[in-house]
Amino acid sequence: MAVAKIDPPFRAEHVGSLLRPHELAVAFKDRARGAIAPAAFRDLEDRLIRDAIRMQEEVGLQSITDGELRRGSWAYGFVDALDGFVNRPSPWPFHDDAGNSYPIETCYAAGKLRRARGIATPEFEFVRAHTTRTPKVTIPAPSFMHFFQAGHVADPAVYPDPEEFWEDLLRIYEEEIAALGHAGATWLQIDEVPQAMLCDPNIRAQTRAFGEDPDRLTQKYIDAVNRILKARPAAMTVGMHMCRGNFRSRWLAAGGYDAVAERLFNEVEVDGFFLEYDSERAGGFAPLRFMPRHKFAVLGIVSTKTPVLEDRDALRRRVDEAARFLPLERLAISPQCGFASTAGGNQLSPADQRAKLRLVVETAAEIWR
Repeated sequence: MAVAKIDPPFRAEHVGSLLRPHELAVAFKDRARGAIAPAAFRDLEDRLIRDAIRMQEEVGLQSITDGELRRGSWAYGFVDALDGFVNRPSPWPFHDDAGNSYPIETCYAAGKLRRARGIATPEFEFVRAHTTRTPKVTIPAPSFMHFFQAGHVADPAVYPDPEEFWEDLLRIYEEEIAALGHAGATWLQIDEVPQAMLCDPNIRAQTRAFGEDPDRLTQKYIDAVNRILKARPAAMTVGMHMCRGNFRSRWLAAGGYDAVAERLFNEVEVDGFFLEYDSERAGGFAPLRFMPRHKFAVLGIVSTKTPVLEDRDALRRRVDEAARFLPLERLAISPQCGFASTAGGNQLSPADQRAKLRLVVETAAEIWR
């Protein structure tokens, strides 16, 4: 009988992005107005990423990222590396606790898509050169390039057949995953937002209003991930992070995993899932009962949206609750998302970030002695 891969994931995990240091934020602005030389900017990035790697090691993490410090956002490190995309407004806004909405822009194919260079590959190689622990690579799911334009993803003059868009996009993913495998990457995380948004009844209704079938989209996105994963080597573990949106402590959607769990957990050919469980918006743990025996679940029970430090005993009780539906040996814990899905970051401090990561490590050590 197949068993879930553990190590990676490690019992204490994190999703990837870290708060940008103030001097990097200043340098981003300087670069935009031509006030810093490209070589100087790169040197600064390198130094701050080495600092981020040391911080992760110091709190006890075994899974190490570059904090996504080279990216303007979690997804745009991928998007910006491709030829063909431009930005335009999306119909899906972010929300906050006060009931406010915040419009966003996302990518639109104005030209033929092409992978002109490595995307996440150089990020992986830099981390590997500066840690003895396991580098983790994060990339957005292909659905990101489709869902956020409500299906109108490309200039019809460029891609008269939508399937041509998908063919070019998925070929790019295949090339990148193969390159990562060739470079020696063993721990890949695919960040999936649209599938998590489709847990929300309101999002599902709005999707239908746009002329799309939520269940058809779910299947299309599952098929897309399964296709690109054919390019991975056998030694590469792949986790899928399910995210309801994370922008300056705001979110895109709410709702438990019930609407997609059985199909998603069983059909997507990843090794397991990073699941957001930091608030009531995520629903309960019951959907974990659909997780196949050979897959793991990383419970995102520490929030990156607030500086309030969670109670360790409360976290342990939450893991005990989850273990009613999925055995403890197939579970791990993490923050629910990254700390800075965009360069602006969430509304907490570097000290808060460190404390929360250390809390995850220490709580995991107590649970899985």
